[in-house]
Amino acid sequence: MKGELRVPIQVFNTLTRQKENFEPLEQGKVKMYVCGPTVYNYFHIGNARPFVSFDAIRRYLEYRGYEVTYVQNFTDVDDKIIKRGLEEGISAQEVADKYVESYFADADALGVKRATVHPRVTTEMKEIIEFIENLIAEDHAYASEGDVYFATETFKDYGKLSKQPLENLQVGARVEASDKKRAPLDFALWKAAKPDEIAWPSPWGDGRPGWHIECSAMVKKYLGEQIDIHGGGIDLVFPHHENELAQTEACTHKPFSKYWLHNEFVNMNNEKMSKSTGNFKTTRDLLQKYDGMVLRFLILSAHYRNPVNFSEELAENALNGLTRIRTSVDNLKHRLETAVEDGETINLDTHRSSFEAAMDEDFNTADAITAIFELVREANTYLRADQVSQGIVTAYINEIEGLLGILGITLEVAEDDALAAQVEALIAERADARKNKNWARADEIRDELTSLGIILEDTAQGVRWRRK
Repeated sequence: MKGELRVPIQVFNTLTRQKENFEPLEQGKVKMYVCGPTVYNYFHIGNARPFVSFDAIRRYLEYRGYEVTYVQNFTDVDDKIIKRGLEEGISAQEVADKYVESYFADADALGVKRATVHPRVTTEMKEIIEFIENLIAEDHAYASEGDVYFATETFKDYGKLSKQPLENLQVGARVEASDKKRAPLDFALWKAAKPDEIAWPSPWGDGRPGWHIECSAMVKKYLGEQIDIHGGGIDLVFPHHENELAQTEACTHKPFSKYWLHNEFVNMNNEKMSKSTGNFKTTRDLLQKYDGMVLRFLILSAHYRNPVNFSEELAENALNGLTRIRTSVDNLKHRLETAVEDGETINLDTHRSSFEAAMDEDFNTADAITAIFELVREANTYLRADQVSQGIVTAYINEIEGLLGILGITLEVAEDDALAAQVEALIAERADARKNKNWARADEIRDELTSLGIILEDTAQGVRWRRK
């Protein structure tokens, strides 16, 4: 049953550095933009965190009754994409297409819903150029030898998101040195074309957009001049989101995003994951060992604003935790076959209230999962009874699966059809061997299944199996 709009959801707003009641610009509707990937490689588990975390936030808002318009972009033209194309001997467009496709495959495995719109930079040039023209007309930007730069000193609130004055931002800021700029913190809105690079025509000559202007133009086109939530990783606060905010508000003269939400890093060896340093694990590689729901469970087991230090031990803990829930639901479903139809029911509102209270407190998925574990513990205790009620067992199943579903977690494990057929055949053969008291062959089959990573469980309802 869908949640009702009751107590206000609390969100931590990076702009104000405090928790606030969530009140969207338009009642019952949420306009949400989350920065998507630059598609030049498979995304790593650190990249996966905002994809999963903001997907869970979106799902919870929808559960609470909001109509969410969710936009996530693809940056499909970039220096890294061009470089990868040269390395692989293919065009930048082919690189982007390849990794957009891989993004969807891996994100689907993690249970990430498709956005309402997934715009690509290369299809939005008209809007990007118009946005830049407006900034020039407002004297917030200037052309210089084929480039166009935003003049940060013309926006008096520059630095309000990262909470830094201009003089502090200039010290050690990652800004591109150029004689074309009037000031060090001025950033590129349009870059003049270099030889043999992909480029588009513009009033300032052939070139391509800067990184920050792309998001502003896409937000304006698909969500309007003002939005409710802008999300992304904490590393995007400066310069990317700071620059987005400045150029958008300079153009529209309105507050850009009411709430700015940022997830913390996933670290490896206590250092930020980074493709440039090689300190990362791709989600694609991890999906060879763990199913996508385990990785999703791992990410959501921590509050999105808390850092996570990734390790194999952490992944195994997530696997064990999710397996515990899966086993409980499997046991409930098997016990349902012998449960008594006595019309009994049970009120599980306390568990749902605990779950909702956690999510209402700045989308605390960690505490929400704790509430689910409490529900599982209670269900396991109930199953120890000699006789159980069909109505109560069903209620436990529905509530566990329902709360997990709000977080986008499903319990089904996708099995290879050929492997499943092989396992079922071996189980049938083992049953025959046991019936004929051929214990040696029965043990051989169990060992063979173990080598395939299959665990057998002999229950009152028959033999069950699952992956290790």
